[in-house]
Amino acid sequence: MTLARPFAFLMAVSATAAFSGPIPDPVQSSAYAAVDIDEAILGQLLFYDPILSGNRNIACATCHHPDFATSDGVSLGLGEGGIGLGLERRGAPDNMPPHRIPRNSPALFNLGASEFKVLFHDGRIEVDPAMASGFRTPLDDDMLDGFASLLSAQTMFPVLSPDEMAGHGAENDVSKAVRQGLITGEDGAWDILSRRISALPDYTQRFSGVYDHIKIPDDISFTDISNAIAVFIAHEWRSDTSGFDAYLRDPAIGLSLEAEKGMNLFYADAGCSVCHSGSFQTDHKFHAMGAPQLGPGKAAAFEDHAHDRGRMGVTGDPVDAFAFRTPSLRNVMQTGPWGHAGAHMVMERFLRDHLDPVAAADHYADAKTRRAVRLPPLEGDDWREMDDALARDNIIQAALIREPVGLASSDIAALVSFLRTLDDETALYGRLGIPQSVPSGLAVGGAPN
Repeated sequence: MTLARPFAFLMAVSATAAFSGPIPDPVQSSAYAAVDIDEAILGQLLFYDPILSGNRNIACATCHHPDFATSDGVSLGLGEGGIGLGLERRGAPDNMPPHRIPRNSPALFNLGASEFKVLFHDGRIEVDPAMASGFRTPLDDDMLDGFASLLSAQTMFPVLSPDEMAGHGAENDVSKAVRQGLITGEDGAWDILSRRISALPDYTQRFSGVYDHIKIPDDISFTDISNAIAVFIAHEWRSDTSGFDAYLRDPAIGLSLEAEKGMNLFYADAGCSVCHSGSFQTDHKFHAMGAPQLGPGKAAAFEDHAHDRGRMGVTGDPVDAFAFRTPSLRNVMQTGPWGHAGAHMVMERFLRDHLDPVAAADHYADAKTRRAVRLPPLEGDDWREMDDALARDNIIQAALIREPVGLASSDIAALVSFLRTLDDETALYGRLGIPQSVPSGLAVGGAPN
Protein backbone atom coordinates (compact mmCIF):
# COMPACT_ATOMS: atom_id res chain seq x y z
CA MET A 1 0.00 0.00 0.00
CA THR A 2 1.43 3.37 -1.00
CA LEU A 3 0.74 5.99 1.62
CA ALA A 4 0.91 9.72 1.46
CA ARG A 5 3.33 10.72 4.21
CA PRO A 6 1.27 13.04 6.39
CA PHE A 7 4.09 15.32 7.41
CA ALA A 8 4.90 15.91 3.75
CA PHE A 9 1.87 18.19 3.90
CA LEU A 10 3.11 20.16 6.88
CA MET A 11 5.22 23.25 6.63
CA ALA A 12 5.33 26.45 8.53
CA VAL A 13 2.79 29.14 7.73
CA SER A 14 2.27 32.51 9.30
CA ALA A 15 1.31 32.22 12.94
CA THR A 16 -1.19 35.02 12.33
CA ALA A 17 -3.03 33.15 9.53
CA ALA A 18 -6.77 33.69 10.00
CA PHE A 19 -9.12 30.76 10.61
CA SER A 20 -12.85 31.28 10.87
CA GLY A 21 -14.30 27.77 11.14
CA PRO A 22 -15.16 25.60 14.18
CA ILE A 23 -11.83 23.82 14.37
CA PRO A 24 -12.09 20.76 16.65
CA ASP A 25 -10.18 20.25 19.85
CA PRO A 26 -7.27 17.80 19.77
CA VAL A 27 -8.11 14.18 20.51
CA GLN A 28 -7.44 13.38 24.17
CA SER A 29 -6.11 10.05 25.43
CA SER A 30 -9.20 9.87 27.63
CA ALA A 31 -11.23 9.29 24.43
CA TYR A 32 -9.94 5.70 24.46
CA ALA A 33 -10.18 2.93 27.02
CA ALA A 34 -6.98 1.36 28.32
CA VAL A 35 -5.95 -1.78 26.43
CA ASP A 36 -4.67 -5.07 27.83
CA ILE A 37 -2.01 -5.97 25.27
CA ASP A 38 -2.44 -9.73 25.81
CA GLU A 39 -6.16 -9.35 25.11
CA ALA A 40 -5.34 -7.35 21.98
CA ILE A 41 -2.91 -10.04 20.76
CA LEU A 42 -5.58 -12.70 21.33
CA GLY A 43 -8.01 -10.57 19.34
CA GLN A 44 -5.44 -10.15 16.58
CA LEU A 45 -5.17 -13.92 16.13
CA LEU A 46 -8.94 -14.31 16.07
CA PHE A 47 -9.35 -11.42 13.62
CA TYR A 48 -7.05 -13.12 11.11
CA ASP A 49 -8.21 -16.70 11.76
CA PRO A 50 -10.71 -18.17 9.23
CA ILE A 51 -11.92 -20.61 11.89
CA LEU A 52 -14.72 -18.17 12.75
CA SER A 53 -16.35 -18.59 9.34
CA GLY A 54 -18.74 -21.42 8.59
CA ASN A 55 -16.56 -22.98 5.91
CA ARG A 56 -13.29 -21.94 7.60
CA ASN A 57 -12.31 -19.89 4.55
CA ILE A 58 -12.94 -16.24 5.50
CA ALA A 59 -11.58 -14.15 8.36
CA CYS A 60 -12.59 -10.70 9.58
CA ALA A 61 -9.44 -9.50 7.82
CA THR A 62 -10.68 -10.67 4.42
CA CYS A 63 -13.00 -7.67 4.19
CA HIS A 64 -11.13 -5.39 6.63
CA HIS A 65 -7.51 -5.65 5.59
CA PRO A 66 -4.66 -3.25 6.42
CA ASP A 67 -3.51 -3.35 2.79
CA PHE A 68 -6.81 -1.59 1.97
CA ALA A 69 -6.88 0.75 4.96
CA THR A 70 -9.11 -1.68 6.93
CA SER A 71 -11.63 -2.02 4.09
CA ASP A 72 -11.38 -4.34 1.06
CA GLY A 73 -10.40 -2.01 -1.79
CA VAL A 74 -13.52 -2.60 -3.89
CA SER A 75 -16.91 -0.96 -4.22
CA LEU A 76 -18.92 -3.99 -3.12
CA GLY A 77 -17.13 -7.08 -1.96
CA LEU A 78 -17.60 -10.81 -2.29
CA GLY A 79 -18.03 -12.68 0.96
CA GLU A 80 -18.66 -16.41 1.30
CA GLY A 81 -17.68 -18.11 -1.95
CA GLY A 82 -15.01 -15.57 -2.80
CA ILE A 83 -11.29 -16.21 -3.09
CA GLY A 84 -8.45 -13.70 -3.21
CA LEU A 85 -8.24 -10.09 -2.00
CA GLY A 86 -9.33 -6.73 -3.35
CA LEU A 87 -9.74 -6.51 -7.11
CA GLU A 88 -8.18 -9.96 -7.38
CA ARG A 89 -11.09 -11.46 -5.46
CA ARG A 90 -13.22 -13.82 -7.54
CA GLY A 91 -16.07 -16.19 -6.97
CA ALA A 92 -14.92 -19.78 -6.49
CA PRO A 93 -16.16 -21.81 -9.51
CA ASP A 94 -17.56 -24.52 -7.24
CA ASN A 95 -19.05 -22.10 -4.69
CA MET A 96 -20.07 -18.95 -6.57
CA PRO A 97 -21.52 -16.17 -4.36
CA PRO A 98 -25.19 -15.51 -5.18
CA HIS A 99 -24.61 -11.74 -5.12
CA ARG A 100 -22.28 -9.05 -3.83
CA ILE A 101 -22.22 -7.77 -0.26
CA PRO A 102 -24.84 -4.98 -0.45
CA ARG A 103 -22.73 -2.19 1.07
CA ASN A 104 -19.17 -0.95 0.92
CA SER A 105 -16.96 -2.40 3.65
CA PRO A 106 -16.52 0.36 6.28
CA ALA A 107 -13.15 1.32 7.73
CA LEU A 108 -12.34 0.45 11.36
CA PHE A 109 -10.41 3.50 12.54
CA ASN A 110 -11.17 4.81 16.05
CA LEU A 111 -14.14 2.50 16.62
CA GLY A 112 -12.84 1.98 20.13
CA ALA A 113 -13.18 5.68 20.95
CA SER A 114 -15.93 6.38 23.49
CA GLU A 115 -17.85 8.77 21.23
CA PHE A 116 -18.64 6.02 18.68
CA LYS A 117 -22.09 4.98 19.91
CA VAL A 118 -23.65 3.91 16.62
CA LEU A 119 -22.21 1.55 14.00
CA PHE A 120 -22.91 0.28 10.46
CA HIS A 121 -23.98 2.45 7.54
CA ASP A 122 -27.60 2.36 8.74
CA GLY A 123 -26.87 2.50 12.48
CA ARG A 124 -28.64 -0.77 13.20
CA ILE A 125 -26.67 -1.18 16.40
CA GLU A 126 -26.26 1.63 18.89
CA VAL A 127 -25.71 2.36 22.55
CA ASP A 128 -29.08 2.68 24.29
CA PRO A 129 -29.13 3.04 28.11
CA ALA A 130 -32.87 2.29 28.07
CA MET A 131 -32.15 -1.32 27.09
CA ALA A 132 -31.16 -3.82 29.77
CA SER A 133 -28.09 -4.80 27.74
CA GLY A 134 -27.16 -1.17 27.08
CA PHE A 135 -27.41 -1.74 23.31
CA ARG A 136 -30.13 -1.64 20.69
CA THR A 137 -29.65 -4.19 17.91
CA PRO A 138 -31.87 -6.30 15.61
CA LEU A 139 -31.41 -9.23 18.02
CA ASP A 140 -33.38 -9.78 21.21
CA ASP A 141 -31.94 -7.92 24.18
CA ASP A 142 -31.40 -11.08 26.21
CA MET A 143 -28.98 -12.31 23.52
CA LEU A 144 -26.56 -9.48 24.28
CA ASP A 145 -25.37 -10.47 27.74
CA GLY A 146 -21.59 -10.56 27.95
CA PHE A 147 -20.68 -8.17 25.13
CA ALA A 148 -18.31 -5.67 26.74
CA SER A 149 -18.82 -2.87 24.21
CA LEU A 150 -20.78 -1.79 21.17
CA LEU A 151 -17.76 -2.68 19.04
CA SER A 152 -17.82 -6.18 20.50
CA ALA A 153 -21.55 -6.51 19.76
CA GLN A 154 -20.89 -5.46 16.17
CA THR A 155 -18.75 -8.53 15.51
CA MET A 156 -21.66 -10.91 16.01
CA PHE A 157 -23.33 -9.92 12.75
CA PRO A 158 -20.74 -10.93 10.11
CA VAL A 159 -20.36 -14.43 11.58
CA LEU A 160 -24.14 -14.91 11.35
CA SER A 161 -24.48 -13.55 7.82
CA PRO A 162 -24.79 -16.26 5.14
CA ASP A 163 -23.31 -13.89 2.56
CA GLU A 164 -20.39 -12.71 4.72
CA MET A 165 -19.01 -15.51 6.87
CA ALA A 166 -21.56 -18.15 7.87
CA GLY A 167 -22.21 -19.73 4.48
CA HIS A 168 -25.47 -20.77 2.88
CA GLY A 169 -28.07 -23.44 3.48
CA ALA A 170 -26.80 -26.55 5.20
CA GLU A 171 -23.28 -26.51 3.75
CA ASN A 172 -21.68 -26.39 7.22
CA ASP A 173 -22.67 -26.63 10.87
CA VAL A 174 -22.76 -22.86 11.41
CA SER A 175 -24.85 -22.05 8.34
CA LYS A 176 -27.25 -24.85 9.22
CA ALA A 177 -27.72 -23.46 12.73
CA VAL A 178 -28.26 -19.93 11.38
CA ARG A 179 -30.80 -21.20 8.87
CA GLN A 180 -32.71 -22.91 11.69
CA GLY A 181 -32.61 -19.74 13.80
CA LEU A 182 -30.31 -21.31 16.40
CA ILE A 183 -27.97 -18.55 17.53
CA THR A 184 -27.51 -18.83 21.29
CA GLY A 185 -27.67 -21.88 23.50
CA GLU A 186 -26.30 -25.36 23.02
CA ASP A 187 -25.61 -26.20 19.37
CA GLY A 188 -26.40 -22.62 18.33
CA ALA A 189 -24.10 -20.84 15.88
CA TRP A 190 -22.19 -19.05 18.63
CA ASP A 191 -21.77 -22.27 20.61
CA ILE A 192 -20.39 -24.06 17.53
CA LEU A 193 -17.82 -21.32 16.97
CA SER A 194 -16.87 -21.27 20.66
CA ARG A 195 -16.27 -25.04 20.62
CA ARG A 196 -14.02 -24.68 17.60
CA ILE A 197 -11.89 -22.25 19.58
CA SER A 198 -11.97 -24.20 22.85
CA ALA A 199 -10.70 -27.31 21.03
CA LEU A 200 -7.38 -25.59 20.31
CA PRO A 201 -4.86 -25.60 23.21
CA ASP A 202 -3.11 -22.40 22.07
CA TYR A 203 -6.37 -20.49 22.21
CA THR A 204 -7.53 -21.97 25.51
CA GLN A 205 -4.23 -21.06 27.15
CA ARG A 206 -4.46 -17.50 25.87
CA PHE A 207 -8.10 -17.10 26.92
CA SER A 208 -7.48 -18.37 30.44
CA GLY A 209 -4.53 -15.99 30.71
CA VAL A 210 -6.62 -12.99 29.69
CA TYR A 211 -10.01 -13.62 31.32
CA ASP A 212 -10.18 -14.66 34.99
CA HIS A 213 -13.58 -16.35 34.59
CA ILE A 214 -12.20 -18.87 32.08
CA LYS A 215 -10.86 -21.84 34.01
CA ILE A 216 -11.47 -24.68 31.56
CA PRO A 217 -11.91 -24.71 27.75
CA ASP A 218 -15.70 -25.05 28.00
CA ASP A 219 -15.83 -21.68 29.78
CA ILE A 220 -14.98 -19.88 26.53
CA SER A 221 -18.09 -18.22 25.09
CA PHE A 222 -18.67 -16.35 21.89
CA THR A 223 -18.83 -13.06 23.79
CA ASP A 224 -15.28 -13.69 25.04
CA ILE A 225 -14.18 -14.17 21.42
CA SER A 226 -16.01 -11.04 20.36
CA ASN A 227 -14.65 -8.95 23.23
CA ALA A 228 -11.07 -9.87 22.35
CA ILE A 229 -11.55 -8.96 18.69
CA ALA A 230 -13.02 -5.61 19.71
CA VAL A 231 -10.03 -4.81 21.91
CA PHE A 232 -7.68 -5.65 19.04
CA ILE A 233 -9.56 -3.36 16.63
CA ALA A 234 -9.59 -0.56 19.18
CA HIS A 235 -5.84 -0.89 19.76
CA GLU A 236 -4.66 -1.64 16.22
CA TRP A 237 -6.52 1.13 14.44
CA ARG A 238 -6.61 3.91 16.96
CA SER A 239 -5.90 6.99 14.84
CA ASP A 240 -4.89 10.21 16.55
CA THR A 241 -1.36 10.85 15.23
CA SER A 242 -2.06 12.31 11.79
CA GLY A 243 -0.57 15.50 10.50
CA PHE A 244 -3.80 17.31 11.36
CA ASP A 245 -3.62 15.96 14.92
CA ALA A 246 -0.11 17.37 15.22
CA TYR A 247 -1.39 20.73 13.98
CA LEU A 248 -4.29 20.73 16.45
CA ARG A 249 -1.93 20.05 19.33
CA ASP A 250 0.55 22.68 18.19
CA PRO A 251 -0.76 25.18 15.60
CA ALA A 252 2.74 26.62 15.30
CA ILE A 253 3.61 23.53 13.25
CA GLY A 254 1.36 24.89 10.51
CA LEU A 255 -0.01 23.30 7.37
CA SER A 256 0.96 23.81 3.77
CA LEU A 257 -0.78 26.80 2.21
CA GLU A 258 -2.90 24.47 0.06
CA ALA A 259 -3.94 22.30 3.03
CA GLU A 260 -4.69 25.41 5.10
CA LYS A 261 -6.92 26.70 2.32
CA GLY A 262 -8.67 23.33 2.25
CA MET A 263 -9.09 23.38 6.03
CA ASN A 264 -10.75 26.79 5.86
CA LEU A 265 -13.07 25.58 3.11
CA PHE A 266 -13.87 22.40 5.06
CA TYR A 267 -14.72 24.22 8.27
CA ALA A 268 -16.36 27.25 6.67
CA ASP A 269 -17.45 28.03 3.11
CA ALA A 270 -17.80 24.46 1.75
CA GLY A 271 -19.92 23.42 4.72
CA CYS A 272 -18.27 20.02 5.15
CA SER A 273 -18.08 20.34 8.93
CA VAL A 274 -21.84 20.69 9.26
CA CYS A 275 -21.88 16.87 9.21
CA HIS A 276 -18.16 16.04 9.47
CA SER A 277 -17.74 17.75 12.81
CA GLY A 278 -15.77 17.00 15.95
CA SER A 279 -12.40 15.44 16.53
CA PHE A 280 -13.08 12.50 14.21
CA GLN A 281 -14.91 14.50 11.51
CA THR A 282 -18.33 12.95 12.08
CA ASP A 283 -21.53 13.98 13.81
CA HIS A 284 -22.52 10.29 14.08
CA LYS A 285 -25.89 11.15 12.53
CA PHE A 286 -27.68 10.14 9.34
CA HIS A 287 -28.07 12.23 6.19
CA ALA A 288 -29.49 11.69 2.73
CA MET A 289 -26.70 12.78 0.38
CA GLY A 290 -27.92 11.31 -2.93
CA ALA A 291 -25.04 8.84 -3.25
CA PRO A 292 -25.44 6.54 -6.28
CA GLN A 293 -26.80 3.07 -5.55
CA LEU A 294 -25.41 -0.05 -7.18
CA GLY A 295 -25.45 -3.74 -6.47
CA PRO A 296 -28.20 -5.88 -4.92
CA GLY A 297 -29.54 -3.30 -2.46
CA LYS A 298 -30.89 -4.18 0.98
CA ALA A 299 -34.03 -6.22 0.41
CA ALA A 300 -35.70 -8.59 2.86
CA ALA A 301 -35.95 -12.24 1.88
CA PHE A 302 -39.52 -11.75 0.63
CA GLU A 303 -38.72 -8.59 -1.40
CA ASP A 304 -37.50 -8.25 -4.97
CA HIS A 305 -35.87 -4.88 -5.41
CA ALA A 306 -32.43 -3.24 -5.43
CA HIS A 307 -33.30 -0.30 -3.16
CA ASP A 308 -31.17 0.62 -0.19
CA ARG A 309 -33.21 3.02 1.93
CA GLY A 310 -30.48 3.29 4.55
CA ARG A 311 -31.58 4.42 8.01
CA MET A 312 -35.26 3.99 7.10
CA GLY A 313 -34.65 0.24 7.03
CA VAL A 314 -33.92 0.46 10.76
CA THR A 315 -36.43 3.08 11.95
CA GLY A 316 -39.24 2.55 9.45
CA ASP A 317 -39.57 6.34 9.27
CA PRO A 318 -39.85 7.76 5.71
CA VAL A 319 -37.98 10.83 6.92
CA ASP A 320 -34.90 8.58 7.14
CA ALA A 321 -35.17 7.34 3.54
CA PHE A 322 -31.76 7.07 1.83
CA ALA A 323 -29.98 8.50 4.89
CA PHE A 324 -26.67 6.94 5.89
CA ARG A 325 -24.33 7.46 8.83
CA THR A 326 -21.77 10.21 8.48
CA PRO A 327 -18.44 8.38 8.24
CA SER A 328 -15.38 9.53 10.09
CA LEU A 329 -12.79 10.95 7.69
CA ARG A 330 -9.69 9.59 9.39
CA ASN A 331 -7.39 8.16 6.68
CA VAL A 332 -10.17 8.84 4.19
CA MET A 333 -7.81 9.27 1.23
CA GLN A 334 -6.78 5.63 1.68
CA THR A 335 -10.20 4.04 2.29
CA GLY A 336 -11.79 4.34 -1.19
CA PRO A 337 -13.91 3.52 -3.05
CA TRP A 338 -16.25 5.94 -1.29
CA GLY A 339 -19.98 6.04 -0.56
CA HIS A 340 -22.26 3.46 1.05
CA ALA A 341 -22.15 1.50 -2.22
CA GLY A 342 -18.59 2.44 -3.14
CA ALA A 343 -19.64 4.18 -6.36
CA HIS A 344 -16.74 6.64 -6.44
CA MET A 345 -13.15 5.75 -7.25
CA VAL A 346 -11.66 9.27 -7.31
CA MET A 347 -11.94 11.63 -4.37
CA GLU A 348 -12.14 14.76 -6.52
CA ARG A 349 -15.12 13.32 -8.40
CA PHE A 350 -16.71 12.18 -5.16
CA LEU A 351 -16.47 15.67 -3.69
CA ARG A 352 -18.10 17.24 -6.74
CA ASP A 353 -20.94 14.71 -6.77
CA HIS A 354 -21.33 14.86 -3.00
CA LEU A 355 -21.93 18.60 -3.24
CA ASP A 356 -24.38 18.30 -6.14
CA PRO A 357 -26.44 15.04 -6.15
CA VAL A 358 -28.43 15.94 -9.26
CA ALA A 359 -25.24 16.25 -11.28
CA ALA A 360 -24.06 13.00 -9.69
CA ALA A 361 -27.08 11.10 -10.99
CA ASP A 362 -26.41 12.37 -14.51
CA HIS A 363 -22.77 11.41 -14.15
CA TYR A 364 -23.70 7.81 -13.34
CA ALA A 365 -25.86 7.49 -16.43
CA ASP A 366 -22.56 7.49 -18.37
CA ALA A 367 -21.40 3.98 -19.30
CA LYS A 368 -17.78 5.10 -19.07
CA THR A 369 -18.28 6.08 -15.44
CA ARG A 370 -19.83 2.72 -14.66
CA ARG A 371 -16.99 0.80 -16.26
CA ALA A 372 -14.55 2.58 -13.96
CA VAL A 373 -16.32 1.39 -10.80
CA ARG A 374 -14.16 -1.08 -8.89
CA LEU A 375 -16.13 -4.35 -8.83
CA PRO A 376 -14.88 -7.94 -8.77
CA PRO A 377 -16.45 -9.93 -11.62
CA LEU A 378 -19.84 -11.45 -10.84
CA GLU A 379 -22.91 -11.88 -12.97
CA GLY A 380 -25.76 -9.58 -12.01
CA ASP A 381 -27.41 -6.25 -12.78
CA ASP A 382 -25.31 -3.87 -10.71
CA TRP A 383 -27.00 -0.77 -12.17
CA ARG A 384 -30.63 -1.79 -11.86
CA GLU A 385 -31.41 1.03 -9.43
CA MET A 386 -29.67 3.79 -11.38
CA ASP A 387 -31.37 2.63 -14.59
CA ASP A 388 -34.80 3.00 -12.97
CA ALA A 389 -35.89 6.64 -13.43
CA LEU A 390 -38.30 6.59 -10.46
CA ALA A 391 -35.84 4.89 -8.11
CA ARG A 392 -33.08 7.29 -9.15
CA ASP A 393 -35.36 10.29 -8.59
CA ASN A 394 -36.32 9.06 -5.11
CA ILE A 395 -32.65 9.01 -4.12
CA ILE A 396 -32.10 12.51 -5.50
CA GLN A 397 -35.25 14.03 -4.00
CA ALA A 398 -34.32 12.83 -0.52
CA ALA A 399 -31.05 14.75 -0.82
CA LEU A 400 -32.57 18.02 -2.06
CA ILE A 401 -33.22 19.31 1.44
CA ARG A 402 -29.84 21.02 1.03
CA GLU A 403 -28.61 23.44 -1.58
CA PRO A 404 -25.94 22.28 -4.05
CA VAL A 405 -22.51 23.76 -3.37
CA GLY A 406 -20.39 24.81 -6.31
CA LEU A 407 -16.63 24.80 -5.90
CA ALA A 408 -13.88 25.66 -8.35
CA SER A 409 -11.36 23.00 -9.30
CA SER A 410 -8.77 24.80 -7.20
CA ASP A 411 -11.06 24.56 -4.17
CA ILE A 412 -11.55 20.83 -4.71
CA ALA A 413 -7.79 20.40 -4.93
CA ALA A 414 -7.36 22.32 -1.68
CA LEU A 415 -9.93 20.14 0.08
CA VAL A 416 -8.06 17.04 -1.06
CA SER A 417 -4.82 18.51 0.30
CA PHE A 418 -6.50 19.01 3.64
CA LEU A 419 -7.96 15.49 3.66
CA ARG A 420 -4.46 14.11 3.12
CA THR A 421 -3.43 15.61 6.46
CA LEU A 422 -5.83 13.12 8.07
CA ASP A 423 -3.62 10.20 6.98
CA ASP A 424 -2.10 8.51 10.02
CA GLU A 425 0.70 6.07 9.24
CA THR A 426 0.69 4.50 12.70
CA ALA A 427 -2.94 3.50 12.28
CA LEU A 428 -2.66 2.61 8.60
CA TYR A 429 0.20 0.19 9.12
CA GLY A 430 -1.19 -1.08 12.43
CA ARG A 431 0.50 -1.62 15.77
CA LEU A 432 0.56 -5.43 15.92
CA GLY A 433 0.37 -6.14 12.19
CA ILE A 434 -0.56 -9.38 10.46
CA PRO A 435 0.42 -12.55 12.38
CA GLN A 436 2.66 -15.09 10.71
CA SER A 437 0.27 -17.90 11.67
CA VAL A 438 -2.93 -18.51 13.61
CA PRO A 439 -3.68 -21.23 16.19
CA SER A 440 -6.12 -23.09 13.93
CA GLY A 441 -3.31 -23.84 11.48
CA LEU A 442 -5.46 -22.46 8.66
CA ALA A 443 -4.04 -19.97 6.17
CA VAL A 444 -3.87 -16.54 7.77
CA GLY A 445 -7.02 -14.68 6.78
CA GLY A 446 -6.55 -11.92 4.28
CA ALA A 447 -3.58 -13.68 2.66
CA PRO A 448 -3.82 -13.90 -1.15
CA ASN A 449 -5.12 -17.24 -2.42
